[in-house]
Amino acid sequence: MILDTLGVGLLGTRTDVFHKMIQYSKIYSSDRSSSVWGHPDLRLPPLYTAFVNGVAVHSMDFDDTWHPTTHPSGAVLPALLAISEAMPEGQKISGRDLLLAFNVGIEVQGRLMHFSKEASNVPKRFHPPSILGTMGSTAASAKLLGLDQFKSKEALAIATSFAGAPLANAATQTKPLHMGNASRHGLEAAILASLGLEANKQILDLASGFGAFYSDYLPQTLPSLQSYSWLLDEQDVAFKSFPAHLGTHWVAEAALAVRKHLAKSGESLPSGRIKAIVLQVPDMQYVNRPLPSSEHEARHSFQFAACSALLDGCISTESFGKQKIFRPELQELLRKTRVEHSPDNQPSFNSLYCEITIALQDGYTVSERCDSFYGHWRNPLKRADLVKKFYSNATSVLSPEAAKSIIETVDNLEKLDDCRMLALLLQGSESINQSKREVTV
Repeated sequence: MILDTLGVGLLGTRTDVFHKMIQYSKIYSSDRSSSVWGHPDLRLPPLYTAFVNGVAVHSMDFDDTWHPTTHPSGAVLPALLAISEAMPEGQKISGRDLLLAFNVGIEVQGRLMHFSKEASNVPKRFHPPSILGTMGSTAASAKLLGLDQFKSKEALAIATSFAGAPLANAATQTKPLHMGNASRHGLEAAILASLGLEANKQILDLASGFGAFYSDYLPQTLPSLQSYSWLLDEQDVAFKSFPAHLGTHWVAEAALAVRKHLAKSGESLPSGRIKAIVLQVPDMQYVNRPLPSSEHEARHSFQFAACSALLDGCISTESFGKQKIFRPELQELLRKTRVEHSPDNQPSFNSLYCEITIALQDGYTVSERCDSFYGHWRNPLKRADLVKKFYSNATSVLSPEAAKSIIETVDNLEKLDDCRMLALLLQGSESINQSKREVTV
């Protein structure tokens, strides 16, 4: 999860929304600072480093996804790395410290989601990271900063007042800000609590508190430490192979399977033979976009994922450029496509499926179905493919040597004495030895 988040975050530093947030964040200053990933000459106050790096992670919708539904890592990791660089002189955060805080941040999100059945389905009102990511970032930051249980409770209560963003801004440049704000506000809540700010300590138990976000929210007492188990041990995350909403990955895999009936590998799709394309998908309105008009809308379009995969025989980061989106042959396929919803196909990442049926001009039909795409927790990405994804993303910004050093460092994070060395690698230092020298200077 950490390696994947760093990779998609580095790739995200190339996006327009990321650069707009850099310009915004430069107006703030502080005696303490942390580094912006992929930008060796740019440092910002820790809150705004967490913000812009969080935006980068979600700027292309390429980050991990959990069940119940949220993107768990993108709000937590940027805050922790920002803290690790901003510690007072003589203090340092070890890799073991960071790993424990990271797991606490993920765990808090999972526990809160398990108190609501509504949280298990694809959202309809709020974007989950804006709620759960804020709480996870708070818990992780409080752990790393050494807050006791009373101040940690205050921090979570403060964070609840920062949480929440409407889903209507999905498929726009503003959606990544939900992740950046979650990371920043979580760290901010922990800092405010450390300074003695008070809030309603019962807020996680109240319908008018955290229950405002989920209509069926019903908090429960957690197991004792003796019988406690981490949710990540019970429920893995999904990793994406291309940068788009998770629901589109079922569609793309089904489309690639059905394409094999129409064209051999390397051959062009005989699109003129296609009369109609029918997608059997769950009713998820914000991913039902028949004619997307921007890269962000294309990332949230069942129809675009299907037609792009059919036309090109693959789908990748490059698929979402303007020239690709507005190709006449793709637009023609989009106009032939419609979606249908079956009552048994519910909008849950744990159970949804996609079936694609293509009707040809000669009356022949071909159909394929995807129940668990490659990268889903039931069909997990192999370690080699996860590293390959990171390396491809990271080397779009950093040197191959720096990318390899990050892989080695994350693999051995428990042995890392000072997380500032990881931060230096994310800026472009090419080896762990070089990072050690720069930390010492």
